[in-house]
Amino acid sequence: MEQNVTESVPLRAHPLALPTPTPVRWNRSARARRVSLRIDPRAGEVVVTLPMRSGRRAGLQLLTTHAAWVKERLASLAPAVPLSPGQEVNLGGLPHVIRHDPALRGPATLAPGAILVGGDGEFVARRVADFLRAEGRRRICERVAVHAARLGVKAKRITLKDTRSRWGSCAPDGSLAFSWRLVMAPDWVLDYVVAHEVAHLRELNHSARFWTLVTALTPDRDAAQEWLRKNGPALLRVG
Repeated sequence: MEQNVTESVPLRAHPLALPTPTPVRWNRSARARRVSLRIDPRAGEVVVTLPMRSGRRAGLQLLTTHAAWVKERLASLAPAVPLSPGQEVNLGGLPHVIRHDPALRGPATLAPGAILVGGDGEFVARRVADFLRAEGRRRICERVAVHAARLGVKAKRITLKDTRSRWGSCAPDGSLAFSWRLVMAPDWVLDYVVAHEVAHLRELNHSARFWTLVTALTPDRDAAQEWLRKNGPALLRVG
C-alpha cells in the first residue's frame, strides 16, 4: 500500500539549493527497492519515492546531492497553461483562443481559431477539457480505423487517458490506450502515435518487422519522435 503526501520544502528549513518554496511529493511504496527522484512535469513538482523502511532523511540527502539537477529541470518546465478565457490552446498544433460567452448553451464548440464555451465562468475549464478529450477521441478513433484497415487488424477497445509518461500503449488483448493530450499536437504527430500502436496489433514488440509496418503506415516517424521529445512535456502543462 502506498502513502502519498505533498508538501513544500522551504529553503530555510532544509539547506537545499532549490527554488523557494519547492513543491515535493513524498511517495512511500512497498514496491520501491531504493530511494528515487524524478520531476513530475504536469504538476511541476519534485517526486521522491521511498521504500517502506526508508526515512525522509534519505530522501533529503538525495535531494541535496541532485539539487542542481532538480533546479535546472524545474526551471526548464514550460509555463502552466490554464484552460481559462482568453488563453491560447493548441488544437492539431494550431493555436485556438478560449472564448467564453455566458449566453451560449450546450458543450464547447470549435470555431475558426477559437474554442467557444458558454455557461457559468466557473465551469469553463471543465467544459474546455471535456471538449479537448472528446475531440481527441474523435481524431484518434478516425486514424485508428484508417491504419487498422490497412493492416487488416481491429482494436478490441480504444481508451483515452491522462498519462504522464506514455503517449500510447497496446495491451496483449488488443486494447489501445492514448493520451488525450495528443489532440494538441500537430495532426501528423498524432497520426504517428496512432500508427505506432496499431502496428502493435500485428507485432507486439519493437522488432524490425514492427518498424517496417510503422514506416509503411506513416512517413513522419523520425520527425514525430523528435517533436514529442522536444514539445511533449509542454502538453503536460496544459489544464
